[in-house]
Amino acid sequence: MTSTVVTMTTSASVPAGSEDAIARVGTVTDRLVEANQRYAAAFTDPGMDARPVLQVAVVACMDARLDLHAALGLQLGDCHTIRNAGGVVTDDVIRSLTISQRKLGTRSIVLIHHTGCGLESLTEDFRTELELEVGQRPAWAVESFRDVDQDVRQSMQRVRTSPFLQHTDDVRGFVFDVRTGLLREIDPA
Repeated sequence: MTSTVVTMTTSASVPAGSEDAIARVGTVTDRLVEANQRYAAAFTDPGMDARPVLQVAVVACMDARLDLHAALGLQLGDCHTIRNAGGVVTDDVIRSLTISQRKLGTRSIVLIHHTGCGLESLTEDFRTELELEVGQRPAWAVESFRDVDQDVRQSMQRVRTSPFLQHTDDVRGFVFDVRTGLLREIDPA
């Protein structure tokens, strides 16, 4: 039996001394557009519907360390993915979930927070700092937290009690360990 080792690289793992080469390419957005052109050159329309095949919506943190599709064994078209800072269930997440359920057929909701989240070190004082800097107080809450398990429970409760969501019987919450890649399920009680 042979095994294949795949080395994962990111733009952050460019060898030292290559910064000049990166700078000559242009901005990060220029690099992304170039990558899209290579992608589009080999692209074929998969003929998919906008409805997720697995009828599931995943709400997760925007943290760059979370490769949700790989971590959950998902393929293109399997789920709706909704991401924000902390994976917190905000009014906008409820909006997206409502559209996902009522117009695109999802029935299950998976909530994923993670270890070492940046929201654990922020407070609502961040809004005050912004107000002092720019002269306007943000209308949104930071939604920081100290206990990731409790925040997952709060997010599950927000989903389960939303009057806009039709399917709240299959709502499960997890904490993703950024060091091991494992999910730990959170008891909603």
